Amino acid sequence: MASRGGRPEHCGPAELFYDENEARKYVRNSRMIDVQTKMAGRALELLYLPEGQPCFLLDIGCGSGLSGDHLSDEGHYWVGIDISPAMLDAALDRETQGDLFLGDMGQGIPFKPGSFDGCISISAVQWLCSSNKKSDIPAKRLLCFFSSLYSVLVRGARAVLQLYPENSEQLELITTQATRAGFTGGVVVDYPNSTKAKKFYLCLFSGPVTVLPKGLSENPDEDEASESRFTNTRVPFRLERRSLVRKSRAWVLEKKERHRRQGKEVRPDTRYTGRKRKPRF
Repeated sequence: MASRGGRPEHCGPAELFYDENEARKYVRNSRMIDVQTKMAGRALELLYLPEGQPCFLLDIGCGSGLSGDHLSDEGHYWVGIDISPAMLDAALDRETQGDLFLGDMGQGIPFKPGSFDGCISISAVQWLCSSNKKSDIPAKRLLCFFSSLYSVLVRGARAVLQLYPENSEQLELITTQATRAGFTGGVVVDYPNSTKAKKFYLCLFSGPVTVLPKGLSENPDEDEASESRFTNTRVPFRLERRSLVRKSRAWVLEKKERHRRQGKEVRPDTRYTGRKRKPRF
């Protein structure tokens, strides 16, 4: 949820932002509880789990256990991980049925390979794009997170991560690191024309590429695309770069833009970028 000063991740580390006061809101505020439960239900729907079969799921950024409660109500077993002690304490007070772990997803998911049948996450992944100390490099933390997530899922399982990207560049950074970790999939956008109801769901596949689900819309008959797909194939990008002359201005600009997408520090573009220097005497 947004804070009074803007986006929560701009206010400091998640473990400090989600203190006892914030945790209390997720227990007492009926609107927060309703929104969180609905998003968890939509994420579970996008997982496409076998009907009537209990599954073992991972809830990343489980918070006070609201999304986990929905998983339990649907007959699934779950494990939650969160970086905020206050939120986990609230989950314990609510006597949620899942097992809870304190941990930083940016340092990896600490479970054995092939442990989970699926994964959901509600409003957590965008936190990895913020740097609160010098050692926090968003691209590296995202890659560590997605690589470990790919490992702990059984092959063919899905992960559905609801997130609030700040802009298209941030969303591209997230999907790029997911692809590098081995995932395929895409972004499903529900209610793309609505200001308040618009929601982004990153649907990741750890197995063969399957059909990407359709996003929800206020008008069921409209044909507007509300999803985007990505794969881990790299051939088209190599072919595109092959047409650029090495060391040319276009080649330099493309390389700098690629480094920006990877979260690296790059000097701003100027009229001198890619300009050939005269030889010194």
